[in-house]
Amino acid sequence: MRKVKWGVLGVAKIAVEKVIPAMQRGEVSEIAAIASRDPAKARDAAETLAIARAYGSYEELLADSEIEAVYNPLPNEMHVPWTIKALEAGKHVLCEKPIALDANEARQLIAARDKAGKLVGEAFMVRFHPQWRRARELVALGVIGAPSAIQTFFSYRLLDPANVRNRPPGGGGLYDIGCYAILTARHIFGAEPVRVAATLDRDPNFRTDRLVSAILEFPGGRHLTFSAATQLSPHQRVTIVGEAGRIEVEIPFNAPPDRPTKILIDTGEDLFGGGARVEEFPVCDQYTLQGDAFSRAVTGKSPLEFPLEDAVLNMRVIDALFRSAERGSWESP
Repeated sequence: MRKVKWGVLGVAKIAVEKVIPAMQRGEVSEIAAIASRDPAKARDAAETLAIARAYGSYEELLADSEIEAVYNPLPNEMHVPWTIKALEAGKHVLCEKPIALDANEARQLIAARDKAGKLVGEAFMVRFHPQWRRARELVALGVIGAPSAIQTFFSYRLLDPANVRNRPPGGGGLYDIGCYAILTARHIFGAEPVRVAATLDRDPNFRTDRLVSAILEFPGGRHLTFSAATQLSPHQRVTIVGEAGRIEVEIPFNAPPDRPTKILIDTGEDLFGGGARVEEFPVCDQYTLQGDAFSRAVTGKSPLEFPLEDAVLNMRVIDALFRSAERGSWESP
């Protein structure tokens, strides 16, 4: 089976520690080149990860005629300009989330994609994990009745001022992890929020949001409530509640690639778990699944399941949450 040849822009931690090793285990993905603006870093990463070619600039990688697809894990403010450059070089692009800093910026990618005739996807790996596929299937089957409320919490503790997540303009909790809460609620409800309200607290030195809490109202009176924090004890959990039960995703976002994962389905028979059962999923790596799904789309073996238009819709919600926090009002995406 032919493998798609990938190039990676930069030596970001997520790329070298998670995404590249996972994609190297894929059935139809081959990491053929990596680039950094520091040639030594590119060479070190290539040697460590057994990548054939290392480039001392992003431009050199984009000029490599063998590279078919590019993975873009650069800082958030560099997502759109370098994705456009990659498209102009004739490459398909899988870009890390959030794909842009606002919806208008994301819309630029649609025009660039259409002009280039290439694929662009936003790298939300959770959509490919079987635990989320199953949660959505159970909701669609009516196992918990009509779902009306989703509660999400996602936090980590990061105090390094040099870390890109703590630097404007692209840092902060809403961009980095709040986006997951929005995406998964849209995925489960199968709808777009009609209005949102948010409050956030900014670190006085970093000037990025370190705690954001929000409520999103979906059609039919359904709600997502979530908190995302970058300076609290690490924790994550998603609970989907319907009129006849609930689904709890134990490790919803950083699902481990080396052990089984599980979701809890509870009928609500009592408060002690009398109506609860667990579904367990075999060991898998959501980054491997994501990479191979995009590679299959590149080769035409399957359609791109989540097109760029979906990324714009997610960014519209993020924009509205920032406006709400600033104005102290409900906002419509």
